[in-house]
Amino acid sequence: MTPTPYLPSPAGSDAPHAPVPAARFMAHAAAWLLLIGLLTGGYVSAAMTGKVPADPQMALAAHLNALLGAFFLLGVAWTLPMLRYGAVGQQRLAWLVIVANFANWGVTCVKAWLRVSGVDFIGQSANDAIFVALTLSVVLPSLAAAGAWVHGFRRPYA
Repeated sequence: MTPTPYLPSPAGSDAPHAPVPAARFMAHAAAWLLLIGLLTGGYVSAAMTGKVPADPQMALAAHLNALLGAFFLLGVAWTLPMLRYGAVGQQRLAWLVIVANFANWGVTCVKAWLRVSGVDFIGQSANDAIFVALTLSVVLPSLAAAGAWVHGFRRPYA
């Protein structure tokens, strides 16, 4: 079994399947994000023991964001051959999912260090900056990616 998804071959064909480049790109990004997420466990440990001045729960959230983001990337990568998008559309979807998930990990690591929630404007500059960063780099791209993913399963126009 090969690690990358493949396009279905014509019926009765014994020729090898053509790889989906965007799927390989996403799987590679998922591998990196998983590694980063696992290494972030050290950040969690340091926060929990007071060795770094970070919020332990937020550090744990960053750790889990990376791990779950890697599985989100793999899920989308696996389904790319099932979507109605061509190579360019698949690359765009791949970038949206990759950027959103790496940003989710990164912004959450910073937010742990700053000890802010960043879920709304409260008039505190660090919190408000995190809120804007999360909205622009995580929330909006994630919603766009999820919507595009769902839309990609629609049947192509006849």
